[in-house]
Amino acid sequence: MLKDYGKIGGGTIILSLFLLILGVKYVLGHDLVIRNFIAFAVISVLVGTISGALLFYKLKIAYILFTTGLVIGFIELFRSFIVGKDGWGDLVGILSLFIFTAFGLVIGLIVEGILFFIKKNK
Repeated sequence: MLKDYGKIGGGTIILSLFLLILGVKYVLGHDLVIRNFIAFAVISVLVGTISGALLFYKLKIAYILFTTGLVIGFIELFRSFIVGKDGWGDLVGILSLFIFTAFGLVIGLIVEGILFFIKKNK
């Protein structure tokens, strides 16, 4: 798994781009313009690059926690899109995706940092 960081990062880019387009176009029913595609591509490339970099630097626990946060974020995104029909569902869904993804990354890096210092002091 650690050797295929490029493939996993690329797969993460494609999957997150697909899920963002699916959520906004088909679940919310909004028309997509070029700005949406650019924003979704930037977000997807950022997420894919982070996941690939975590594997490249052999931060397996951080990768797992980051990916878990990303999955929970996408679940919450779709839940907010489906349930929140009062006008705030789209904003809450996107913010939930960002918050859960960032939370997974930060917690993963903290855990990796703690493990690094424990191994260093032995």
